[in-house]
Amino acid sequence: MSLTEDYIAYIGSVRRYSDRTQAIYTEVLERFREFSGAASDEDFLDCLKPSLIRSYEVFLLDGKSLDPRTVNLHLSVLSGFCKWLMKERRLDSDPVRSVSRPKMEKRLPVFYREESMKEYFTSTASDASEENLDLIRGKDKVSLDIYSRRLNRLIVSILYSTGIRRSELISLRVGDVDFSRRVAKVRGKGDKMREIPLVPSLCKEISLYLKSVELTEGCSRSAGDPLLVTGKGGKLYPVFVDRVIKSELGQVGSITGRKSPHVLRHSLATELLNEGADLNSIKELLGHSSLAATQVYTHNSVEKLKKVYVNAHPRAKSGGKNGD
Repeated sequence: MSLTEDYIAYIGSVRRYSDRTQAIYTEVLERFREFSGAASDEDFLDCLKPSLIRSYEVFLLDGKSLDPRTVNLHLSVLSGFCKWLMKERRLDSDPVRSVSRPKMEKRLPVFYREESMKEYFTSTASDASEENLDLIRGKDKVSLDIYSRRLNRLIVSILYSTGIRRSELISLRVGDVDFSRRVAKVRGKGDKMREIPLVPSLCKEISLYLKSVELTEGCSRSAGDPLLVTGKGGKLYPVFVDRVIKSELGQVGSITGRKSPHVLRHSLATELLNEGADLNSIKELLGHSSLAATQVYTHNSVEKLKKVYVNAHPRAKSGGKNGD
């Protein structure tokens, strides 16, 4: 195998990076190798120099018109590759360290307002009702339509109620849900496990959904089976989840911006912070490796605090004039 193939195998087996992340890393390394013109592994090693990496950065920014965030991703992948080569004693140092990174505009998390999500759950309440189960009799058109609407709502419910990532949702198994303790075991980045609390209403919705799967498939489920499956009985996949979120939230008139699983994650974090949850608790819930990743949500809360301050504080009302 080539050096890049060895590295991808390493991040997959040892670092436990997802298939999607492995694919992104592979593409980045192949694009740099193509840019460098390296024909062999030895040539590739010779090309890992600050001067060529700087040229590649300029090529991505000016030649390909990529945004700074994407260019930073390329540089981060190259840096990780170089650090692995150092570990393998193929490089003496990381050449990416001496390359200045393009400045990125700070992106604040987008989130859905609580009122908008209440509107969605109210309008789809019948899709999750127990009465609907009596109408599922197999895989006829009517049954599959009822099952599909129940599945779609549950996807939104789980993402919004737990704040888990799309990949974590897809990897959930039937046995990961402990109804007696009202928790779900979630496999996060790096294959790290954490437990997420489940509200009673979500537990009930999951339980009714599992009954709908059995009625649709005509068989019972085992602990190792995927928790959520398509109408055809297959495991969910990223594009499927993205389409569901766009379709479901597209029904809510007050939600006009980007509709994605990650925005649901942002929404939960923002709501928890606004309700007084501490950052460390939110960090553990979301599965962040560092507190810095969680602190980005404080901006929205600060903006809310400013409005409260202006409306409630005596001196803020008067413009802060002395003596008022």
